[in-house]
Amino acid sequence: MRNVIVTGGSRGLGLGIARKLAAADYRVITIARRENDQLVSAMREVELDGRGSLHFRPCDLGEITMVPDTVRAVRKEFGAIYGLVNNAAVGTSGVLATTRDSQIERTVLLNTVSPLILTKYVVRSMMAGAGGRIVNVASIIAFTGYGGLSVYGATKAAMLGFTRSLAREVGPLGINVNAVAPGFVDTEMTAGLGEQHREQIMRRSALRRLAGIDDIANAVEFLLGEKAGNITGTVLTVDAGNTA
Repeated sequence: MRNVIVTGGSRGLGLGIARKLAAADYRVITIARRENDQLVSAMREVELDGRGSLHFRPCDLGEITMVPDTVRAVRKEFGAIYGLVNNAAVGTSGVLATTRDSQIERTVLLNTVSPLILTKYVVRSMMAGAGGRIVNVASIIAFTGYGGLSVYGATKAAMLGFTRSLAREVGPLGINVNAVAPGFVDTEMTAGLGEQHREQIMRRSALRRLAGIDDIANAVEFLLGEKAGNITGTVLTVDAGNTA
């Protein structure tokens, strides 16, 4: 059974990805600051289902010094790491001119620096094995822009550059690196936008709807699977045609 690390896998999109991969017979190790009821329930369901497995290991990815030890512990317990899904991120909204410096710094740390450091140590495990797959969760904001999301957009754009360059760097070693760029996703967060705002977003999309968590998770599963063997350094957009 192949091991896949999913960051931010205790809720929302990360948990949806973790569930999908466990159902596809992966051994999924979710990393987040703390366990919660949603994750505990998901782990129980996966265990009863009998396909794949779902585990939790705590790590505050904002504490960079914790990352190397966490990767070493996961590798020691579960064996070689086949896949990494860099999903954990913090959403920061607000006009740049009035955003606190500390908030900018924390957003860049969690959304860009932390996944780079984590990938550094995971890729070492992949290099020692028989290759692997890395999927970075970006956003359509990285290439469309959005008012009030300049800091968040900067971090997601950085992940796209990271994806393309790392793909060239580790491709000869049999490691594929890709990104998924979700649009507005039908989650609890977008439910808080209000019906009128949601309707506006849906009208702008080619399919007149929002993508769901399952749609993003399906894209991640595809990029980790055998059918994506010759796909690397690319960005798969899942936005119901919002950027079409």
